[in-house]
Amino acid sequence: MISRPQTLAIAFASLMILIGCDSGPKGGKGATEAESGLPTVQMDIGDRKFTLEVADRNDTREHGLMNRDAMPADHGMIFVFGDEAPRGFWMKNTRIPLDILYVDAGGKVVSVKQMKPHDWNTVPSDSPAKYAIELNEGMAAKANAKSGLVLKIPATVVSKD
Repeated sequence: MISRPQTLAIAFASLMILIGCDSGPKGGKGATEAESGLPTVQMDIGDRKFTLEVADRNDTREHGLMNRDAMPADHGMIFVFGDEAPRGFWMKNTRIPLDILYVDAGGKVVSVKQMKPHDWNTVPSDSPAKYAIELNEGMAAKANAKSGLVLKIPATVVSKD
């Protein structure tokens, strides 16, 4: 026979399991959220579709993809800025080699470059950019993403600061 305290303990444990279950995408209709807690968007880049985490605030842009050991091949991160300006990224505490696509306010890729893990040298854009997209190294070439390519930036991708 189960005692009243045991019954309460079982009920509490069951409730915690139900609360912890994922009931689907977070953030409203059509939105998803990455393990990092950042919102994600689906975006076509060249010949491929990618799931991009959205870094749209100073703190999320500064942290970026730091301290990760891997990223799925079809994933990346889009950095969103409030204005179009010359940009430069570096790889402090970033463990995976990356391609970076700098994109202007109209969606045109202004440069595609490679970045090496833990490299503190700045990798600059060739022209002013409003967005930067980081993908696993080699994915830009596999997707046929080159300077001059025009991307459709999702309307939900806006700077929060």
